[in-house]
Amino acid sequence: MILKKIEDALNEQINAEMWSAYLYLSMSLHFEHEGRPGISNWFRIQFQEEQAHALALMDYLNARDGKVVLQPIAGVPDAWASPKEAFLATLEHEQKVTSLIHNLYAMAEEEKDFATRQKLNTFVAEQVEEEDNVRQIIDDLTLIGNDGTGLYQIDQKLGTRTYVAPQL
Repeated sequence: MILKKIEDALNEQINAEMWSAYLYLSMSLHFEHEGRPGISNWFRIQFQEEQAHALALMDYLNARDGKVVLQPIAGVPDAWASPKEAFLATLEHEQKVTSLIHNLYAMAEEEKDFATRQKLNTFVAEQVEEEDNVRQIIDDLTLIGNDGTGLYQIDQKLGTRTYVAPQL
């Protein structure tokens, strides 16, 4: 049985993960519309990963005899001035998610909920990877500046990314 306090916090995180998925789907659709299929692909895979994160937390709550309570998902932005602006927003968002995961981890530690803490270890590691990947893309976009050929090459590179379900 899971503590109500932890159950409520995990439900909030589920909502945050679903909001993240919705944000990345919006980014994907924006860049598809802008003729950047590779960047669109990258964000579509992020959408799938965020859904997987939410589902993993839902499955965990169910396994601990908790109740999943889905809440409405707040609206998300639907336009970005450039790929770099979108990836900067992505980094900021991932840093916020990292903070949310760390707060959950600290709560699990404080409540001596070692099972939840163990479950969150994978999310902590995942966030390090997420932030690093986005920083690398931002570095590439900064390097090319306004060079169209460079942006085309980055778009092509991001188009090769394939979805691999995270092991959560």
